[in-house]
Amino acid sequence: MTKSVQTKIENEIKSMKRGTILFPSNFDDMGNVEVVKKSLLRLENKKFLVRLAHGIYLSPKQDKLLGVLYPTIEEIALAIAHRDKTRIIPTGTTALNKLGLSTQIPMNMVFLTDGAPRTIVVGKRTIKFKRTSPKNLAVKREITSLIIQALKEIGKDNVTAEQLERIKIHLEKEKQDIIEHDAKLAPVWISKILKNN
Repeated sequence: MTKSVQTKIENEIKSMKRGTILFPSNFDDMGNVEVVKKSLLRLENKKFLVRLAHGIYLSPKQDKLLGVLYPTIEEIALAIAHRDKTRIIPTGTTALNKLGLSTQIPMNMVFLTDGAPRTIVVGKRTIKFKRTSPKNLAVKREITSLIIQALKEIGKDNVTAEQLERIKIHLEKEKQDIIEHDAKLAPVWISKILKNN
């Protein structure tokens, strides 16, 4: 029984793009949870899969020089959100980094979500999902969402002219009505920055 489930799973994964992030729930229709988990474990043992974290696997893409090409922490977080049908937005250092306001690469990424709060350990790094209000997730564009989160991280009295200039460049690519909509969802001081650009 398990053997045939394992073969089915293996064939299914072979039909997917290399570098795909997988979960046991991808194979719900192939057998019960325990059988699926055992099959994935066996496939990991034979180096067909790489385990990224508890219950998270990778169909590895190999590079001749670099070996296995691992997904970024953000790609893993997005895959989890997609699986759970939840929305997520990066906060803190991640938002700063994505906007080019900081060169610091965060070891631990925090995302606001409308899903369950939890922490996932991936190697030496962690992904933290923090439950937030629908208002924070109602922002229409990723760029305005990142700006709001980045400014919250910097703090009202610590924003530099250089950072404001960079934010302005990002906002110039965005439609005014979108900025107006998203500004209403931000704290007053951030709303002013969004509207004044």
